[in-house]
Amino acid sequence: MKFSRLSTYLDRLEDTSSRLEITKILSELFEETSKDETPKVCYLILGTLAPNYEGVLLNLAERMMLNVLSICYDENQQKIKLLFKEKGDLGNVAQSLAKAKGDNLSVNEVYGLLLSIAKDGGAGSVERKVSAMAKLLGKLDPLSARFVSRIPVGKLRLGFSEKTIIVALSNGNKDAEIQIEEAYNIRPDIGYIAKLVKENKLESASPEVGVPIVPMLAQRLNSTNEMIDKMGEVAVEPKFDGLRIFIHYRRKGNFLKIFTRNMNAIDEGVFPELKDFGKYIKADEIILDTEAVGLDPKRQMFVDFQKTVSRRRRHEIEKNSTEIPLQFQVFDVLLCDGKNFLRMPYTTRRKEIEKVVVNGSLLKVDEYTITKDPEVIKKFHQKYLKMGLEGVVVKRASGLYVSGRTGWNWVKMKEEEGMKGRLSDTLDCIVMGYFTGKGKRAQFGLGKILVGIRDGEKIRTLTKVGTGLTEEMLVEIRKRIDKLESKEKPKEYEAQKDLIPDVWAHPSLVVEVSADSVSVSTKHSLGLSLRFPRFLKIRGDKSASQATTLKELQNIAGLK
Repeated sequence: MKFSRLSTYLDRLEDTSSRLEITKILSELFEETSKDETPKVCYLILGTLAPNYEGVLLNLAERMMLNVLSICYDENQQKIKLLFKEKGDLGNVAQSLAKAKGDNLSVNEVYGLLLSIAKDGGAGSVERKVSAMAKLLGKLDPLSARFVSRIPVGKLRLGFSEKTIIVALSNGNKDAEIQIEEAYNIRPDIGYIAKLVKENKLESASPEVGVPIVPMLAQRLNSTNEMIDKMGEVAVEPKFDGLRIFIHYRRKGNFLKIFTRNMNAIDEGVFPELKDFGKYIKADEIILDTEAVGLDPKRQMFVDFQKTVSRRRRHEIEKNSTEIPLQFQVFDVLLCDGKNFLRMPYTTRRKEIEKVVVNGSLLKVDEYTITKDPEVIKKFHQKYLKMGLEGVVVKRASGLYVSGRTGWNWVKMKEEEGMKGRLSDTLDCIVMGYFTGKGKRAQFGLGKILVGIRDGEKIRTLTKVGTGLTEEMLVEIRKRIDKLESKEKPKEYEAQKDLIPDVWAHPSLVVEVSADSVSVSTKHSLGLSLRFPRFLKIRGDKSASQATTLKELQNIAGLK
C-alpha cells in the first residue's frame, strides 16, 4: 500500500466522530493491507512506531519540528512560526507548504524511515534526526505530510484506541472480538495481534518473558455477603498500599525486566534490591505479579504509597533505597518455565508460587485464607486495617487470571453499603485541563483542574477539583499539563460549553480524587458530578486507559 493511500483513510478518520463509522473505515483499511503491512499500519494510525512498552520514540519536540519544516520547505523560521500560530497545527502547516506530488513512498518505506530516525542515538543524533525528518517530509505529498509531521509530537490522535482497532479486526463478529481482545491482553502489541488475525494464528498468542501482560484488576463490592453470593469460595488476601510491579526474569543471560501496572518498563536500577533476583527463584524463567511496598526500618512498618513511588525518582534512588528499603509482596504467577498459568485456577497458581519463590525479606509471599464465610472476610478486613494496610482483596478460589475488570474474580473490600450516591471508594480521574485561577492561586497559573472519567471510548467531565491541591502540587500538575497541552479539545473529550477549561490537556495524567457523594448533574457531560471533591494524589502508575469508568463509578456509588 502506498502511504498516500493510507493518508486518504486517515483523512476520513479525522473527519468523523461516529464510532460506528470509524470502525467501518478501519475494517476497510485492514481489508486492503497485506500481512506484512498490517502491523505497521496499526502503529502508524495510532501515531506510534511500536507498542508503548518498547519505548520507541522519535524524540522530536514541537520546536525541533518547526526547524524540520523550515529546512524541508526552505522557509525562514519566522514564517514557519507565524504559520503555526495561525493554523495551530504542525500538520496543517506542512500540508500548506508541501509540493503537490511526492515520491509515492509505500507504507513500509515511510515506517522504515521513521523507525530509523527513532533509533538514531548518540552524539549528533538530534541534528541527524532533524535532517532525516526534513528529507522524509520532502518526499511526501501534502496530505501525507500533514499526518507524518504530527507523529513526532504525538498529535495524530484520531480519537480511537487499540480497542476500536480490535473491533474493526473482528468485522462485527462478537465472538471474534472477544478472542482478539483476550489475545491482546496476553500480548498487548496491536500490530503483532493484527498480523496473527490476518494469518489465522490467534491461538498462538502466549505470555513471553520481557513482554508485559495487561494486568488483572479488582472490582468493588460493599457487601461481604454479596461477595460470597457472586464468587462462592474465595481467598482473602491483605491489600497493600504500594506500587504494582510485574517482574520478568530469565536465568539465561540474567535477563530482568520490570513493568508497572501501566505496562511501562522501569529501569532495573530503580530497584537495586532485585539485582540478585535469581537467588530468590527456583525457576529458569518466570513472570510474577507483585506489590512493591516501602518499609520504615526505624518504626518497623510500611510507608504510604507516595513514599514508595518516590523510589522511582532517579536522582533519589541511592538515598531512598537505604531510607526506604522495599519488600515485594508476591501474589500471583503468570508464567513459569514455559508453562502458561493465566488459564489456571487461583489455587493452582498459589501452590506454584509457594513452590518456586524463596519466601523471605525481599520476596514475601502474600498470606491468604480460603473461606465461604462473609464474617471471615470482615474479620480479616479489620485485622489488616489495624496493621496499617488497606484492608483485604477477595479473590475467587477457582478464578483464572483475567485481564482488566472482567467478571467477579478479584474484589476490593470496602465499607458496608450506605446511602445511595455515597462514594465507598476513591476515583482515578483523567485530567482534561485546568482553569488559571484567581487570587493567590493566580500566581501559579492554575486554580482548579477539570477531571473526567471514561465512558466507552469517550472521556466525559465529572468535576472541577481545587481542594486538596497544595502549592507544591499546583506547580507539579501545571508542569505536567504544560507537556500535555492541546491547542484544541481532544476528539475523545465531551464537555459542555460552560465547562471549557483555559487549557486543554491530552488524556494522560491520572489523579486520585475523593468526594462525599455523587449527584445528578446537567452541567457535566457525564450527567453526574461529585459533591465536595478533594484531590488526593497523582497516580503516576496508571494510564488514562486504566482510569475509573462510568460503570465503576455507578457501582462505587451504589447507583446500579
